[in-house]
Amino acid sequence: MKEIKLVNVTKKFGGETVLNNVSLTIPSGKFFALLGPSGSGKTTILRLIAGFERVDSGHIFLGDEEITHTPINKRRVHTVFQNYALFPHLNVYENVAYSLKIKNVSRDEIHNKVMKMLSIVRLDNMANKLINQLSGGQQQRVALARAIINEPEVLLLDEPLAALDPSLKDKMLIELMDLQTELKTTFIYITHDQAEALTLADQMAIMNNNGTIEQIGTPEQIYEFPRSSFVATFVGTTNLLSGVLINENLDTQLGKIPLNIEAAKLIGKDNGDELVLSIRPEKIFINKNQPLVDFVLEGKVKSIIYQGRFTQYMVEVKGKVLQIFEQNEDHLSRLSIDIDDVVFIWWLKECTVLLPV
Repeated sequence: MKEIKLVNVTKKFGGETVLNNVSLTIPSGKFFALLGPSGSGKTTILRLIAGFERVDSGHIFLGDEEITHTPINKRRVHTVFQNYALFPHLNVYENVAYSLKIKNVSRDEIHNKVMKMLSIVRLDNMANKLINQLSGGQQQRVALARAIINEPEVLLLDEPLAALDPSLKDKMLIELMDLQTELKTTFIYITHDQAEALTLADQMAIMNNNGTIEQIGTPEQIYEFPRSSFVATFVGTTNLLSGVLINENLDTQLGKIPLNIEAAKLIGKDNGDELVLSIRPEKIFINKNQPLVDFVLEGKVKSIIYQGRFTQYMVEVKGKVLQIFEQNEDHLSRLSIDIDDVVFIWWLKECTVLLPV
């Protein structure tokens, strides 16, 4: 197990900067997710680590070894692609054994290693099946077995679940987590799906559209304490309110909203500074009866969408529409709320996050 480190890496294509002086350390033995919109440069990072592309400037290290200009076949790195890139004319066993055969590994050693890998991915009873006889999830596991049989220091996964249906994707997420835990190999997972990243990752990096990294942290840190409006809106759903800091309140179009003033101090803001407040929909309370709390807003329900585990309300307050998720704790509604009802909403000031403008 070795960490991957990018130091001041810049990459351009046709004069357009895709990665702009990016520095990133991916710890060894962890499941690390690179999350960002299409075109943010996350796949370019993967291709640079794998050796499929060359940096324009900067350095890439695998542990203490610089691999910036190391040939692909000399890097202890393997890639699992979105389309799996399996050989359709070979069976499962032959696909997994392929890289060992071209290295002239002995037949007995190949057999032992292949069957061990197929056992790890739970395909040992399908060794003789052709690729087109497998489901999408089974093909993905063949691709994983073929990648890890070479015992790479780092496994790169380029949106490997993108082609799977939602139910199979959920199952494969768990299998990937179990596989990484068992192998303890460094996994770098590329995705634009926030749910995948939050589910899988020990740590994650959020990339924005200008080829830089916006924030690095655990899934909990990223979700609960985003450092910018971009991260707050890209990872999960949130409500953003702009205003001016006045003592322990943010003066917004909805009025003065009480704050945890320590949060403002943490980002170096003082009275009179402009800020953005982020409040997640699931942290907002909603009721038709006015509660006995210090801070409450009155609004009108514009839409209601039942989502199974929660109900989504869109509530208009002084011309601003706020999104609210109310957990459906049981199948009996505690208090029926309908469209056009006047409702009261509130939240704990500790649940807000202050962001720079």
